[in-house]
Amino acid sequence: MSALHGTPIAPDETGLLARASGIRCVYGGGEKDFTAVDDVSVELREGEILGLAGESGCGKTTLGNALAMIATPPLYVLSGTLEIDGEQIDLSTLSMADVKRHRPYRGRTVAMLPQGAMNSISPTLRIRSLVRDVMRAHDPRVSTDEALDLARERLTMLDMPVRVLDSYAHQLSGGMKQRMITVISTLQNPRLLIADEPTSALDVSSQRMLVEMLLEMVEQRIMSGVVFVTHDLPVLSQISDRLAIMNSGQIVESGPTRQLVEDAQHDYTRTLLSSVLDPSRETRERGRTRRGGGAHPAPESAPEQAARPDEKEVGTR
Repeated sequence: MSALHGTPIAPDETGLLARASGIRCVYGGGEKDFTAVDDVSVELREGEILGLAGESGCGKTTLGNALAMIATPPLYVLSGTLEIDGEQIDLSTLSMADVKRHRPYRGRTVAMLPQGAMNSISPTLRIRSLVRDVMRAHDPRVSTDEALDLARERLTMLDMPVRVLDSYAHQLSGGMKQRMITVISTLQNPRLLIADEPTSALDVSSQRMLVEMLLEMVEQRIMSGVVFVTHDLPVLSQISDRLAIMNSGQIVESGPTRQLVEDAQHDYTRTLLSSVLDPSRETRERGRTRRGGGAHPAPESAPEQAARPDEKEVGTR
């Protein structure tokens, strides 16, 4: 599956956003390498949210790191390609030179929203400083004013308070910090966002607001697709178009979300689904509404509108 980095491929006219093929990852440095992802292939269509689920240690975060091209020792991507935007990108990271060659694609073509992202904000800097640093890391020519203007425009688009840019981390709730990190991670308008457990540290209401924001960002084409990595099947059943179930480094079953939830074929998928509380029929059928269409028709009923964060979240608690 190896290919030259950045090799042009024929454009896809079927609505396919990205295709990852033959990904194999190991953790090395000891006497024996440990295979964490074993020959995995996934596809994602335009406007689609792919839920990547499985128990802890199954390899889903490792796969997300490979797709986002941020694997560093002791994690090595031995093989795999990513086809996106007419390019075929070699994902292997056998040397630091390979990591440097990935740099033009990181943050722009593919962006990563890492696990525990909200704890990455420096307590001594205002949010505006983080915006500036992130933007200039991708393009040193970007001025502070240009970076902040882009951030203000994005916050306004998402109905979030612009004054949050002048806040310190301790002045924001956990939910607001996570949403701000999500906004900053997507200021480059990446084609694909890898979201690794973005809701795991949030309460239910904050989870709902973050999920609604991600859906809105896809609908407004801030990004064209999301790989949503989590073990939280109830969340995935609400927002994802398709599910891919991982076990022991391999995808054992994939398909439309409703189909897998209601008629799983693999024993592991059925076991995983049986480990969560069975919600009422009304809750199971509640889905998201796609304004202006989407990869799949909207379910019969839509969730209630989530309350938008108000300015009470900004300011000393």
